[in-house]
Amino acid sequence: MSFAPGTAALPTSEVEVSISCRSLRGMDVFSKSDPMVVVYRQLFGDKKWAEIGRTETIENTHDPDFAKKFLIPYHFEEMQPLLFRVFDVDSSSVKLEDHDFIGMASCSLAQIISSGKVKLNLTKKEGGGKAHGQMILSAEELSQVKDHVVLQFQGKKLDKKNFFGKSDPFLVFMKAMESGDFNVVHKTEVLKGTVNPLWKSFSIPVRLLCNGDPERTIKIVCYDWNSSGNNVVIGEFETTLNEMSEGPGLKTTYQLINKKKQEKKKSSYKGSGTIFLLHYEKQKAFSFLDYIRGGTNIHCSFAIDFTGSNGSPTSPDSLHYISTMPNSYEIAIQSVGNIIKDYDSDQQFPVLGFGARVPPDGHISHEFFVNLSTDNPYCTGIEGVLSAYRNCIRQVQLHGPTNFSPVIQHVAKFASVFKDGTNYFILLIITDGVITDMVKTVKAIVSASTLPMSIIIIGVGSADFDAMEVLDSDGVPLTASDGTKAARDIVQFVPLRNFMKSGTNPHSTMERLAKEVLAEVPTQFLSFMRSNHVIPRPVNENIQPVELPPDPELLCA
Repeated sequence: MSFAPGTAALPTSEVEVSISCRSLRGMDVFSKSDPMVVVYRQLFGDKKWAEIGRTETIENTHDPDFAKKFLIPYHFEEMQPLLFRVFDVDSSSVKLEDHDFIGMASCSLAQIISSGKVKLNLTKKEGGGKAHGQMILSAEELSQVKDHVVLQFQGKKLDKKNFFGKSDPFLVFMKAMESGDFNVVHKTEVLKGTVNPLWKSFSIPVRLLCNGDPERTIKIVCYDWNSSGNNVVIGEFETTLNEMSEGPGLKTTYQLINKKKQEKKKSSYKGSGTIFLLHYEKQKAFSFLDYIRGGTNIHCSFAIDFTGSNGSPTSPDSLHYISTMPNSYEIAIQSVGNIIKDYDSDQQFPVLGFGARVPPDGHISHEFFVNLSTDNPYCTGIEGVLSAYRNCIRQVQLHGPTNFSPVIQHVAKFASVFKDGTNYFILLIITDGVITDMVKTVKAIVSASTLPMSIIIIGVGSADFDAMEVLDSDGVPLTASDGTKAARDIVQFVPLRNFMKSGTNPHSTMERLAKEVLAEVPTQFLSFMRSNHVIPRPVNENIQPVELPPDPELLCA
């Protein structure tokens, strides 16, 4: 599938943010303050703060619990900074300068979500200072129709549409729209050569089937498939989710009506076959936030390309050139890292390198620790990752070839231990070149597709990245040389050059890149949980974070 900017626009969910304050600084001489909070956010790609609303004013208290909530679309792939400014309201004026400023606090929406509740010091300016009270923020996902339904249908005595007295039937499900149109939401498989089809059961989100409205009309059309694409209508009927929820029976036995035949034959027309509902089951579905709030730990590992095609690090033309402006690798690390860090409790990130001659003996390695430690790959915080990278580039010799499979297998070893949903692993590979171990890489990805793991590949530079597009096999299962197909899509590839426009500041590039790169992670995450029947733990039974050890096999290599 070709790269399509802007496909990450839809929110993962919508959350409701609640605000309380404690021990606010008194601004009035003879009474307590009358606090109000103004909430701001930074819109994507814009550093300016935009006001999104104000709480009510609560009179005469230093410990307010505000009733007004703030509904914020949640995007996993964005930083989503929030700013809260507290005022002592002195009049009915809407101008903030007419009220006494008490203090401010800021954080990202992800920090609130991942912790469930955060407590922040209020200060007079951004970045710290003397505390003027505390703010308590909590977030809860809005109640939405998350359920799925499992349906199965069977047909009997369908009209014969083919020359030899058979049909190739399939069903198309369409939901009614407010405009009166019907939009297709699902198609069954085609069953060849039968007028008595038994289609496979399928699961579909209630939101997709009927927008959560159990009385919304659902039209089901039965077609006879033709290889030319000119499929012929056998007949159709209408139903609702409420009706189907009654399960198999008379109410869910439907006559197929072909309107053209009905109009032509009038009273002699008896229908074009019968469709029976064989199975109805409602299943509770869980969101990405359900798992995060239940304590699932997300681990991010970085893998950096140190092959010679990047150019000499001492040359300004090199992709590894270190200067006052971030290079392509630094942009990629910060883009993803600044989002992921809010979901990592210990802020320890393994960083691997590949394609270099490494000290002390200059041997070629495709799986070494970028901090050049012999027994610990972890770097503290994203600044620690960047620091290790900058130090490493001065001590290794760029070489080659570009092999991905070792670093994929390295992270997969950890992911294979945690199939219970308590931990999920993200591998960020940053590379400038064409893969030289493509067969092994495909095999490693196919193997990892059964694990709680996602792989993000950011291509830097101007190389031909056609092979990366193959790995990012949206819609088509990636297939290994032995014919084994990937259980699910776990790769997202994005070329950095699509975001590096002349005159664009690095910060804007990082935000836009992160938005696109991380967009598929929640979907990939949920596909693993659903396929392995993992349900999130209750919020009060949070999973304890684990500190992952270095790979023992790597240490012995």
